[in-house]
Amino acid sequence: MSLKFSQDIELLLAKLATKPITIAEIFQSTGDRGISLIISLLVLPFLFPMPPGLSGVMGIACFCLAIQMALGRKKPWLPKRIARFKFSRSLSRKLLKNIRRITMWLEKITQPRWHRIANHGYAKKINAVCIAWLSILLMSPIPFTNPPPAITILLLSVANLEADGLLMWIGYFLTLINTILFLFIGYALWQAPQLLPKFFS
Repeated sequence: MSLKFSQDIELLLAKLATKPITIAEIFQSTGDRGISLIISLLVLPFLFPMPPGLSGVMGIACFCLAIQMALGRKKPWLPKRIARFKFSRSLSRKLLKNIRRITMWLEKITQPRWHRIANHGYAKKINAVCIAWLSILLMSPIPFTNPPPAITILLLSVANLEADGLLMWIGYFLTLINTILFLFIGYALWQAPQLLPKFFS
């Protein structure tokens, strides 16, 4: 089974690998699938070793797009600095080299199903709220914590694109797991100054 997402993302990355294109220009070429597709594109680098300094830009872009999706905006808006961000050819080629592993995995677990849930009027809004919250977690300064929220954002975006209601529910469950994980890490960091002296005493 070849998902439309697989075809879209690989064609988009192939285009980006030949010439740097801004996020605003990508919107113009993706049509009505634009928001979910671009959110997917923005989180893909978090699944691989990524140059420093990109997490803030991509996280803010994901958050802005998710909020607008939740509000039902047809024409998304981004701050000029974010809209003008360009994927470098080196980053695009690196993603293109590795993307097949991701799309092969997604093709095994994704298909149009549970249509009543996938096509419900509130489904995209709930997905968008989850993505916005996960984008905040994605931007947190805690080291080595990017992949869990990035994977969940990718699953929710693909669930939107492929109308997969089951995958949406899996995404909601993983959003809860991510929230618990970050709360636990945050609590551990908050308690660390008090616990470490006792541990070493």
